[in-house]
Amino acid sequence: MYTLGIAKDFTARHYLVGGDWGVENKEHAHHYRIEVSLEGRDLDRHGYLVDLTDLEVNLEELIGGFRDRVLNHLPRLKGLNPSIERLARILCNELCSRLQHGKALSLHVRVWENENAWASYRRDMP
Repeated sequence: MYTLGIAKDFTARHYLVGGDWGVENKEHAHHYRIEVSLEGRDLDRHGYLVDLTDLEVNLEELIGGFRDRVLNHLPRLKGLNPSIERLARILCNELCSRLQHGKALSLHVRVWENENAWASYRRDMP
């Protein structure tokens, strides 16, 4: 099985809702690190799993919509707790719909909100 991955960083703000999480209930910033990996059994005729440039451009465009924003104010997270679990799912699903899938069978997105805490979401490619 082949795996291809890239990582990007961005900063955004959020606040947690629906519970008493102390200072996390107040608006604050995180320096997020997004790790994306794709897996597949075969390579295309050029020896690629997917077009890396297509992956980089689409990921950068996607996270551009989150960068320097308050996540709670984005329509995708309206009324929801903007957890890293939800952010991982949103990024994975939206990236999957943007990509030329090539020979990839699955897409995995991991979101780090600090050096110790991360969440991930994985899906099969259509």
